[in-house]
Amino acid sequence: MKTILNVIWLVLSGFWLFLGYLAAGLLLCITIIGIPFGIAAFRIGVYALWPFGYTTVERREAGAASFVGNVLWLVLAGWWLTIGHIVTGIALCVTIIGIPLGIANFKLIPVSLFPLGREIVRTDEAFSTRW
Repeated sequence: MKTILNVIWLVLSGFWLFLGYLAAGLLLCITIIGIPFGIAAFRIGVYALWPFGYTTVERREAGAASFVGNVLWLVLAGWWLTIGHIVTGIALCVTIIGIPLGIANFKLIPVSLFPLGREIVRTDEAFSTRW
């Protein structure tokens, strides 16, 4: 089921979201200070390309630096990418078939707003390591 959802996702919204994250990552990598943000954009872009079967978990060792980085990310790229997820999610929720994909778009909003201090893992690994 995950594969079918991922293929439909890729066609309807994943590829376009990936291009948005790729563009944000390339723009952020222009300066040396922006390279960590660009890498985060590339990492989330791959997650946005094929999201079903993966989830994000908070890293416990992330500290004040990731908080400051997330604030900078929000100002530089986060709100643009979040608007893309909101618009795409609403458009997908118009049809019954697109509702699961729209909900997946809405689940990507927190990651697009505050990516630092999070790690993308397989869904089965996330639940087996937490308990």
